[in-house]
Amino acid sequence: MTTESGEYIVGAYLQHFYGCDLVLYNQRLKGGKLAGLLELDVVGVSLQKQEAYLCEVTTHILGMLIKNRTATIKKVKQKYMAQQAYAKENLEKFNVRYMLWSPVVKDKKMIASLHEMRGLQIVINGEYKKRVEQLRELAAKRTHDMGNPFMRTMQILSRLRDD
Repeated sequence: MTTESGEYIVGAYLQHFYGCDLVLYNQRLKGGKLAGLLELDVVGVSLQKQEAYLCEVTTHILGMLIKNRTATIKKVKQKYMAQQAYAKENLEKFNVRYMLWSPVVKDKKMIASLHEMRGLQIVINGEYKKRVEQLRELAAKRTHDMGNPFMRTMQILSRLRDD
């Protein structure tokens, strides 16, 4: 599967603010059938700190919604369980953080339901915007290739000129 823009944003944040040495995109669970269909959007690993970040990324710019609220929450729970299964199988010696990133979540009841999922860090709306702003500020200070197409785009945008 192709890596989408929102996944690069999350990967950049993991790399530059959580110190992840490795950032993997679209990692599939081992096994066939249904297990093999589930994927983790972004996995960040800090080898030095022995930390891992497993991220579901939903970049619906008109609001996070799959079919309806119930279906969306069900899908998020399914993805969260897949994250936990991946961690159990692959990251036994790491301190693991589970995250959901989405730039636009409008439904107040959905937001409340997301926050009820214990152990899942929710990065949505204003918090998402704040983190993108941190990336923008960092990109504006750097001139070298930062190893991520989103960051390179931010660098270019920060240097646009009128002359």
